[in-house]
Formats: sequence, structure tokens, C-alpha cells
Amino acid sequence: MDLSPARTRARRLPLPLTAVVCAAALVGGCSAGGDPAGPALSTQAAAPLAANDLQDDYQAVIKEVLPSVVQIDAASSLGSGVVYDDKGHVVTNAHVVGEEKTFKVTAATGGQPVEARLVSSYPEQDLAVIRLTTVPQGLRAARFGDSAAVDMGQIVLAMGSPLGLSGSVTQGIVSATGRTVSEGRTGGGTGATIGNMVQTSAAINPGNSGGALLNLDSEVIGIPTLAATDPALGGGSAPGIGFAIPASMVRTVADQIIKDGKVTDSGRAALNITGRTVLDDDYNPAGVAVVEAPADGAAGKAGLKPGDVITRFGDTDITTITSLSEALASRRPGDVVTTVYVRGTESHKTDITLGEM
Repeated sequence: MDLSPARTRARRLPLPLTAVVCAAALVGGCSAGGDPAGPALSTQAAAPLAANDLQDDYQAVIKEVLPSVVQIDAASSLGSGVVYDDKGHVVTNAHVVGEEKTFKVTAATGGQPVEARLVSSYPEQDLAVIRLTTVPQGLRAARFGDSAAVDMGQIVLAMGSPLGLSGSVTQGIVSATGRTVSEGRTGGGTGATIGNMVQTSAAINPGNSGGALLNLDSEVIGIPTLAATDPALGGGSAPGIGFAIPASMVRTVADQIIKDGKVTDSGRAALNITGRTVLDDDYNPAGVAVVEAPADGAAGKAGLKPGDVITRFGDTDITTITSLSEALASRRPGDVVTTVYVRGTESHKTDITLGEM
């Protein structure tokens, strides 16, 4: 797909609203004979104890991770970043760095800003790595968790610099996993379609992008990237719907950028085409027209040519370039997918062995 980098301060997209509720129960003890051995701990008395324990957990995480979070100032944007290693590499979002090459970086714990330079940006996954020219004392690398262990209902904290308020923390839960979300290009988006994202109720505001989504073991489980808007409110904020790139993808991209200066193995499936959305006679989206299909690419090898219109990909009806990108996001290079396309007035079906982005 044809995806290009862009600049922005924050990303927002329209999505339906959801809500998750979680509850806990208290159990009291009884004597062997079934009679109370003494007054059981009342709900009123136990609740403050439980709240204090959770508060202690929050404060422990903040104390542990705050030295691993930074604020990133570019010429016309502001965001957050997470210290990746002890050599001064910091991972953030591609839309935070935009087209800039140098940045001012400030530790969430305070101190003077230091200069950083871009190592590489990977807009297709909305990730980038920058490197500090000097590593301030007290700054330390974050620990990244296991994406496979992230589950709905898990308590999380989001740490970053919303609206320039460095070192801010919000709390919530994991609302869902495995979300596929597409960024628009308007307003500075990269146009990326990102799979397997973590949805959270923790507040994600402009400036949080590139920061840390944390579990209560002080591990980074995701990089906050997107916040939802509510179409019913005219594009206004939809509280409690944010998205983070999973830690596994962050490590995959960052490790390659640090080692090779670029992403050499994306692990993302591709048709290897340039396409555009086409409309039917009623001006409704009706498929993706192939603009370019190199002969050595996945679609080209399967016989697709410029002018063909893709209308179905596997079990998914394709109406727009976004729907095709989202269908690809759940696939892997080498997968064989039955694809329906229209050439002229006739419909055709072919099996495509997917390539790599």
C-alpha cells in the first residue's frame, strides 16, 4: 500500500463507544462450627484497605517508570517517548517526529532539555526511534512486557506529556485487545493501518502519543498512539477510548532500527500494489482500483493488472482502501488469500500469496 509519513500533535479517529465494568468481592472467615469466631471485617472497613493497597501499587509503578519517560519537542509538534536502552535510544510515534531530524528531549523527572537525533522512522507502523546525544543522569531504560499476557480488565496506567504537562499519569483498564485501527492522513496522520492494538480506558490526550502504557508490574505493554472521537459529537472527544501499539511490535521495529538503521523485516503482509478507492454509479465506495501492480509483487504474480478493481479479500468485502488495509493487517506474509476482482465488466477470482510490506 502507498503510505507516507506526516506530522501531527495527536491522532484521533471515529469509532463506536464501548464500556467495560469490573467488580471485586470480599470473603469473610467463619469458625469450624459455622458460628462467627468474631466480627467479620466489614465492607466499609475493608474498602479503604483495598484502596490503599491499589494506591501503593500505582505509586510504586510511577516511581519505577517515571525515569524512563520523556517529553519530545519538535519544531511544530510535541509528544512523549520511552527510553529503550542505556545507549540513549528512545522509541516514540512516527507522527510525533514527523519530518524532523533533531529534537529537544526532557526527562519526566525534570532537568534541562537535551538534544536528540532521528535514527529512523517507520510510518507504516507509526513508530520511530531517536537517540539522545547525551544521556541525563537518572534516566533509565524501561522494561517491556509480554503482549500475549495482556488481557481485558487488566489495570493499566498511561504515562506521558498530555498538552505539554510532563510526567502526567492516567489510569484505566484494558478494554479490548487485537483491535485493527487506521489513521487518517488529514490533520497530520501517517495513514497507517495498525493491527493487534490494545484498547484502553486510560485517558489518551494530545501529547500522550509515544508515551508508555504500563501494567502494575511496571512493564510497558504498549505505546499510546490514538484517541477516538465521537461522530455524534461532531468529532469531539470520545472519553475512555484510546489505543496503544503492542509491546511486541514496538520491540520488533525498534530492535531492527537500532541494529540496521531501518526496518528490514516488517512481518506485515502486503499485496504490493498502489490502489485507490472507486465509487459506483450512486457515488458509494465500491472497491479498490489497482493503480500499479509490479510483476514481481504478490498481486502482479497472481495476474492482477492496473485497472482491476478488488471487491473481496478472503471473507471480507472490500469497498475502500482502508477496508483492504485492515483486512491485510490480520494476515502474515506467505498467507494465501482468495481474492475477487473485476476486470472490465467481468468478475474474476484468484489465489494470492501475500508478500511483505
